[in-house]
Parts: sequence; C-alpha cells; structure tokens
Amino acid sequence: MPLSDFVDALKDNPYFGAGFGLVGVGSAIALARKSAQFGMIFFRRNYMITLEVPSRDKSYHWLLSWITKHAKHTQHLSVETSYMQHESGRVHTQFDFHPSPGNHIIWYGRKWIRVERTREKQMVDLHTGTPWESVTFTAMGRNRDVFFNILQEARELALKQEEGRTVMYTALGSEWRPFGFPRRRRPLSSVVLEQGLADRIVDDVKEFIGNPKWYTDRGIPYRRGYLLYGPPGCGKSSFITALAGELGYSICLMSLSDRSLSDDRLNHLLSVAPQQSIILLEDVDAAFVSRELLPIESPLAYQGMGRLTFSGLLNALDGVASSEARIVFMTTNFIDRLDPALIRPGRVDLKQYVGHCTHWQLTQMFRRFYPAEPATEGDRFAESALAAHPNISAAQVQGHFMLFKMDPTGSIDNVAKMKE
Repeated sequence: MPLSDFVDALKDNPYFGAGFGLVGVGSAIALARKSAQFGMIFFRRNYMITLEVPSRDKSYHWLLSWITKHAKHTQHLSVETSYMQHESGRVHTQFDFHPSPGNHIIWYGRKWIRVERTREKQMVDLHTGTPWESVTFTAMGRNRDVFFNILQEARELALKQEEGRTVMYTALGSEWRPFGFPRRRRPLSSVVLEQGLADRIVDDVKEFIGNPKWYTDRGIPYRRGYLLYGPPGCGKSSFITALAGELGYSICLMSLSDRSLSDDRLNHLLSVAPQQSIILLEDVDAAFVSRELLPIESPLAYQGMGRLTFSGLLNALDGVASSEARIVFMTTNFIDRLDPALIRPGRVDLKQYVGHCTHWQLTQMFRRFYPAEPATEGDRFAESALAAHPNISAAQVQGHFMLFKMDPTGSIDNVAKMKE
C-alpha cells in the first residue's frame, strides 16, 4: 500500500482521534523510515559482502586495469598519460583510460558488482603528491570466492601484460615502484662475456633458486650475494639485465649514494623487495671505500655522504634482521677501493672479474653482428682489434659495429679508429 493511502486510511479511522492523528501519522512515518534503515543495514550485513582495496596495496593497479577491462560501457573516465622511449630513441605517448572516481556497475560471475572508486581530498602520498585512493567492491551473497577470483584474474592480467618483459623497480620512499614500462627481455646470448663465465654465474644462480631446502636443512640463511668487478663498459650491468630476463625475474635498482637513504630504510627496502627479483647495487665503491684508503685525507669517503652508515649496510646484507630468499648483485669498477668486510663470504658468495675483450669475445661479437660472414673474418677482426687496442671494452666494440652496420669489411679495415 502506498504511504499516502496509508495516511488517508488513518485519517478516516473513527478511533483515530483528531488531536492524536497528526502525531500518530508522524510517528508512523518515522517508524517506517527507521524500519527501512534497519532493514537495509540488516540486509547489507547478512546478504552482501564488500572488499576495500586501498591504493597503498600492491593489487590496486592490477584492479584498475581489471575494472577498465570489464567496465567498457562506463561514460565516466579518467586518463593517465605516460611516455615510453623506444630503443631507437623515439618517444611514444600512451593514454590509459580508467573509470573515474564514483560508482560503476559490472556484471561478473553471473552477478552484479558495484564498484566504488573514492579519492581522498585532504590526504596525499607525500612521495608522489597524488591523493590516496581506494576501490570498494560490493556483491550480493556471503561467498568471498568472487573477490578471490577477481584478484586472481587481475593478477594474471597484469602478469600477461609483463610476459616476456623485465620489470624495473626503483626505491621510492619506503616501497618499490615500477620504473617506466617493462622492458623487452634481453637474450642472454646478446651479452658476450669471456668463454664459460656467463654459464658459471647462471648455473650458480639457478642452483641457488632450485635448492631452498638445502639451506634450511643446514641452518644457512637462504640468500646469495654476487660481485661483478672490472673496467667500465665491459658488460657487468648488461649481463645482470640479461640474467633477469633468462630467469624471468625483475630488477630492483638501488643507489647507495642516495642522500635520503638511511639504515632503517635500506633494511626495510631489502625486506619488502618484490618476489622473484634481483636487487642491484651499482658502483658500490661510489658510496663507501675501504677504511684503509686515505683515512686522513678523505674521512668522508668511508663515512658515506648520506645518512646510510657502513655498519648499517653490512647489517642489512647479512645481519640478524636481514631478509632471506634474496639475490643481491653488486658492481664496481674498482674492487681495491671496497672494504674487505663488505665483500667477505656471507655477504658476497661469488666474485667475478669482467674484463676487457679477449680474442674469443671479439670473434663471437663479430659473428653475432654479421652472421652471414665466414668465421675467418671474425678471427681477422679479433686479431686486428687486439693488435691496435690491447685493452678494449665490449661497449667500444659495439659502438664500432654500429658505425658499420651493413659493412663488415669496413669494420675490419677501420678497426684502428675504434677509440677515436
């Protein structure tokens, strides 16, 4: 019965006093409203289920992409503009549309799901300056499996977008954030190191990844540290990038020279690094040098230029609070500048020198750039290159080949000009 008819019936009731009638009608209306409110609260608590995901959660961006895929007919959108630089140097602008803050309805799993995206007006992320956000899913029923399925599907969608690519992370505040777009995985064969060197490191890393129980049974911390040292431009960082692609791992870049890096922050970042990732500390000699190296003339060289202390770095690598299931790669051009305590066993388990190109490396690089050329031409290039430049880096050789992309003979005849 409509509310107006109900009120008229009360007025026509002979037992309904004139003075009491208006009060009774108001009470009835208030009672009806409260009953409706209590009924809705009861219904939501017992027959509806909600899931709130804040923007601080790692799955938040996965869910935004998932919502974009399923809310194709929404007319309220927000745009995220990003730039991607190709290997050729060309910059591509990409526009990603997401449902804007507000309410959206999605049909999923034979039920309607209400998606509410809210944005805080007062609170912002101090590291990025962007407002805090959250997404709330509301569905009928009490079965949580629908939300679990959504999260799983959103995760698989995100992994599919990164399939065949290497994700680079950088430290931002107290967490890791993706740096740029995922890069196409670099083939391990594209980095030519001395014969057998790459295989040695790859086999060691794979053996470590495949035998966690061996460490647990013997009470040994399940972590592994590597140090690649040698002249600049010889392929240390390139090999680590290719290794991550070979393993299907991401790379977490960290600079120890960051002035905002403290002991606590370093320890926290190492403990919350994304799973299946390689932590890369490049040029560690730029942050700390040996205590025996110029302690009087350059006291700050050992103390470090930021808030990070040398003891804090050592404790983060293998202290009591250091995390496990971790692979750390460090690189340096000057191993003699590193303190022995930093590269002792337990902190660095495998040290490998990556030096200037040998005859075998030069031959393999020539064959890779000019696969149609006979093997004798590769030997001739290697002999000519070493005769003209005994100490030559892989970066210099690659730069030389880039000048003679379609002219293998010209690359051999002009090898003397390689370092000019």
